[in-house]
Amino acid sequence: MRSGSSRRTFLEGVGLAAGLAGGVAPRSGGGAQEPARPPRIAALASTYFYLSHAYHIVGRFLDGFPVYDGGPGRSPEQNLHRPPFEIASLFIEQVADDTDLGRAKAARHGVRLSPTIADALTLGTGGLAVDGVLLIAEHGDYPINEKLQKLYPRGRYFREVLDVFRTSGRVVPVFVDKHLSYRRDEAAEMVDQAEAMKVPLMAGSSLPITWRRPELEIPLRRPMSEVLVASRGNLEIFGFHALEVLQCMAERRDRRGKPQGVAAVTCLEGDAVWEAGDKGVWSWELLAQALGRSNTVNPGDVRRNTQDFKRPGVRDAATILDRPVAFVVEYVDGLRGTVLILNGHVDDTTVAVRTVDAQGRDTIASTLTYLPAPPGASFFNPLVLRIEDFFREAAPPYPVRRTLLSGGILDVALESRIQGSRRIDTPDLAGIDYEAPADSGFIRSSLTDTTPNRL
Repeated sequence: MRSGSSRRTFLEGVGLAAGLAGGVAPRSGGGAQEPARPPRIAALASTYFYLSHAYHIVGRFLDGFPVYDGGPGRSPEQNLHRPPFEIASLFIEQVADDTDLGRAKAARHGVRLSPTIADALTLGTGGLAVDGVLLIAEHGDYPINEKLQKLYPRGRYFREVLDVFRTSGRVVPVFVDKHLSYRRDEAAEMVDQAEAMKVPLMAGSSLPITWRRPELEIPLRRPMSEVLVASRGNLEIFGFHALEVLQCMAERRDRRGKPQGVAAVTCLEGDAVWEAGDKGVWSWELLAQALGRSNTVNPGDVRRNTQDFKRPGVRDAATILDRPVAFVVEYVDGLRGTVLILNGHVDDTTVAVRTVDAQGRDTIASTLTYLPAPPGASFFNPLVLRIEDFFREAAPPYPVRRTLLSGGILDVALESRIQGSRRIDTPDLAGIDYEAPADSGFIRSSLTDTTPNRL
């Protein structure tokens, strides 16, 4: 809802009416009421340290987080949203004594610290004993393959979750943080298994639902000819984020009866990126429009800035390339999509779309997908709000096939790169189809307290 809405209206707008948090349930036989037990959630984490994804997502369920609705004069506690769910168990695969925060957090909140995924889901009862699953396999000490993909165990975790579902004879919603798997065949298998077992499944990045500056919601079934995303960072980690931004715009187009799918993908590096722009493979005009929304764009020429960039000494630095990269995406209906990784020139993610306005005139629409910086990293707020919607409704607010397609494009792009930038046909991605939601779900509340100062 808009920033001027009341707090209750806002929470209702994201599916979190206050009654869920403090509702009552009838006793058997009717009559007197007793407080309802909050739905129980099992949290599965690859690791849990300061500013990790588990820290941000599970922590918001445990401690709450601020949601500003524009109401003046509210105290910080009044603006604190506490999700109406109970983290009942926490499984952590990799625990380092010098950095772990998960064990202390579990003890402080009375959360069962589970030694296995099965125990986290059964709470030691031998059968499924939770109402939802958070699967957060991001960060941790895992191998990196030749495609520069980090081999996170999302697929393995999901299979162990399904084993408990089968044994118990029932299922609950499962949220998978970021992409489903680094392997597109495994991701497709996860979606197929979920559908066969009727498991509600949600996955994806926070970028499609974070703040957009300026706000941009392209009406469904608008003609589009090209979408371009300018981004930065690790090739796989931020490449996925950028592709999610690409797809959350592309999915709203008039596909003229064709599926959402992708016919071919190419990865370009270095000078080949600029040569492709000069040849019209991607649009310099769209890049200029996208960069016009950036908060971080570096003064000077994009070619020189990306050439001057020096890889920082950070975790997984080998996956941060010191040259420009382009993912060139050919959709089956003819739409052109491009992701440009421009380390040294930008440190945020913007998007530009060549479309038409309400009068049918050609136009370019653009926006910044705004990611407030750590430690708060408030872009996790809308993600957790949408996860709450999912757990409450047992239906994802946007189709899991968006994430399946975005992750699949990434896998093919990284394969193209190690094959010398070969254009790769993608029949396995061509048939992926889904309908975009009418409301894409990006957050429209105020980012901070809007109470005016009195001077």
